Amino acid sequence: MFIQLYQNIILKNPKSVLLILLITLISFGYHSKDFRLDASSETLLIEGDPDLKYLQEISEKYGSKEFLILTYTPNEAMVSDSSINNLLSLKYKIQSLNWVHSVITLLDIPLLNSSDAPLQERLEKFKTLKDKDIDRERGFNEILSSPVFRNFVISEDGKTSGIIVNIKKNQEKNLSSKSKKELEKYKDQIKKQNHLNILEIRDVIKSYESIGKIHLGGIPMIADDMMSFIKSDIIVFGIGVFLFIVGTLWFVFRKLIWIIVPISSCFFSVIIMMGILGLLGWKVTVISSNFIALMLILTMAMNIHMSTRFLQLKENYPDKKIFDLIVLSTSKMFWPILYTVLTTVIAFLSLIFSEIKPIIDFGWMMTLGLITSFIITFLLLPTLINFVDKENISLRKNENSIITSFFAKISQKNHITIFVLTGLVIISSLIGISRLEVENSFINYFSKKTEIYKGMKLIDEKLGGTTPLEVILKFPEKEKNKVDEEDEFENWGEEDEKDQEKYWFTKDKIDKISSVHNYLDSLPQVGKVLSFSSIIDVATLLNNNKPLGTLEMGVLYSKIPESIKTEIIDPYISIEDNEARINLRIIDSQKNLRRNDLIKKINYDLKNKIGLEENEFKLAGVLILFNNLLQSLFKSQILTLGLVMVGIFAMFVILFKNIKLSLIGVVPNFIAAFFILGIIGLLGIPLDMMTITIAAITIGIAVDNSIHYIYRFKEEFDVLKDYNKTVNLCHATVGKAILNTSITIVFGFSILILSKFIPTIYFGVFTGLAMLLAMVSVLTLLPSLILLVKPFGK
Repeated sequence: MFIQLYQNIILKNPKSVLLILLITLISFGYHSKDFRLDASSETLLIEGDPDLKYLQEISEKYGSKEFLILTYTPNEAMVSDSSINNLLSLKYKIQSLNWVHSVITLLDIPLLNSSDAPLQERLEKFKTLKDKDIDRERGFNEILSSPVFRNFVISEDGKTSGIIVNIKKNQEKNLSSKSKKELEKYKDQIKKQNHLNILEIRDVIKSYESIGKIHLGGIPMIADDMMSFIKSDIIVFGIGVFLFIVGTLWFVFRKLIWIIVPISSCFFSVIIMMGILGLLGWKVTVISSNFIALMLILTMAMNIHMSTRFLQLKENYPDKKIFDLIVLSTSKMFWPILYTVLTTVIAFLSLIFSEIKPIIDFGWMMTLGLITSFIITFLLLPTLINFVDKENISLRKNENSIITSFFAKISQKNHITIFVLTGLVIISSLIGISRLEVENSFINYFSKKTEIYKGMKLIDEKLGGTTPLEVILKFPEKEKNKVDEEDEFENWGEEDEKDQEKYWFTKDKIDKISSVHNYLDSLPQVGKVLSFSSIIDVATLLNNNKPLGTLEMGVLYSKIPESIKTEIIDPYISIEDNEARINLRIIDSQKNLRRNDLIKKINYDLKNKIGLEENEFKLAGVLILFNNLLQSLFKSQILTLGLVMVGIFAMFVILFKNIKLSLIGVVPNFIAAFFILGIIGLLGIPLDMMTITIAAITIGIAVDNSIHYIYRFKEEFDVLKDYNKTVNLCHATVGKAILNTSITIVFGFSILILSKFIPTIYFGVFTGLAMLLAMVSVLTLLPSLILLVKPFGK
């Protein structure tokens, strides 16, 4: 019934259909101007992660600022006149940029041990390395040995220093009252401004190249560079796949019309889809940056199958009119192509179980994209063919493919060899899958040539690590005035609320902070640790190595100048909330780093070694968020792979109404997907946000070949009633289409190796390999199983 309506309404009115398609193209093409990219850190987090909310609360409470960091390795000694002057010049140049709040360098560190004056005087009138009357060597050695600043603003070897560039906070208020559209517009403005800021500071760095090696780092720079990567990937993938598709179509058909028609379908599908994304406000992230390439590849596969079948029917029925051939080819191809689209949709829909918004969006994007491509293929391709003269459609006489003929012979005469090799593939896949892990390093997501990698690597190795982790210590609420404290502070008299802060510094609290600090500092995976304990160590050094009593700490806290207190004390204690913050950074590039194990170990040791109650501490930070992401990926994607398999098997049963045939149909594709996971495991490549999706996507795309082959086999077997003859015929007809589409898909995915984002490269390489293996399996293992099981009867 549906096919009949389609033929009567669509196929018989090609001019009207083309006009509607052109209007649709123009309409959605206009909305494609709202097509947006997003590379913010939120795109790599679990949606609604409570740890993210907690981290935001901590950042607000302890006054965390958004910043960029520069690593500066001068050509001469760090405290030589020229290095100091150059650093000072660079600082003032950056400080002059209107978006910069403050710049902290080695030259801004307060030197409290550079004179023999009383401590209070040194605190109030501290000197820095930029002061002329300072002993620079002595001052530099003080910083180099400082528990606070060593491996933070200066490397342990004294050759590299860090320059912190704090960015001005945006003054925009009442963001919560803005509409979604206004909020998105505001975010876009922030991204544009951030891009301009990065360009501006890079220009400054470029003008100072002669003074030494300077690398830029920090989350704003990473976000901006990721945006550039996404733009570059979309352009490179799109152009690369387009050129390859043109080449493939010319190689397969050798006629201009059979290049123009499929390319038109691709063009319409992609532009309309971009318009849909613009209308829906869905943004393309680094994960979905290959969606245009995928759409081109999958749309092309549909068009090759349709075009090949049309030409084969024209060869079989040379006297039929073009319209009759279009009706015949669309009626024969509608159901197999529909089911291939539905099985691929099932694979992409499995991504919505990942809990990670960009992966969920990618799943929905590809689902909508496939539906769009299906509709365009069955509207535009027959419509365009209707306008072409019969003489211009024909190709040279159809020739048998050497490759598909070779596969036909193997599948008929080498059953045992095929089954033995399949068994070996299954065994090696299981071994590899057992070795899969999701541990990954963010630094390894980027090529070693990129600024992101160079900056992060140097910070990781020289300046105390890159990935932040926070440990928040919560002190139990007890009576503030213990007997001994009353004795200690009894003479202080009536004081205001500010003076009451002195009472907070008890021995229990200080000991607890110090023990946790020292434990964290002892871990080999941990780089720089900063806490109130670091400040106490500095104070002890200044007090001739005599530990400060609680009274002295309280008095010192009240006397410290606000400028110092804001920078080095307030970020680590919150007297109002009765808690302390310990900030540490993980050495991300460490080879044997196991984040999940490290987090578990810290949690266990704080309870069992340090003796803290579970409600007395909490871990937070980027490390926790990144680990949550990886664990969620492993749990959701590996488990939902089973859902994909069940869903696709169900589709086969509905399509072929034969359980044995359905089992035979899915086996080659499941083996291909598992084999690729096995290879990833055997090579020791950790799963990440891209590679984790390979198995599900591979099954969804590769199973298309099985559907086309079995559907055609069933059709031809009903006529020939001979299995071997049907195998030969299918390999010579639909086998050629499978070969051509698979080669298009394999090489289309290989374009992804041009990405600057390593997970995208892995995704392209391994998905391409999986598709190649799936094609070989469908043309060898599948017919062998059909010949063995004889699912259509003897």
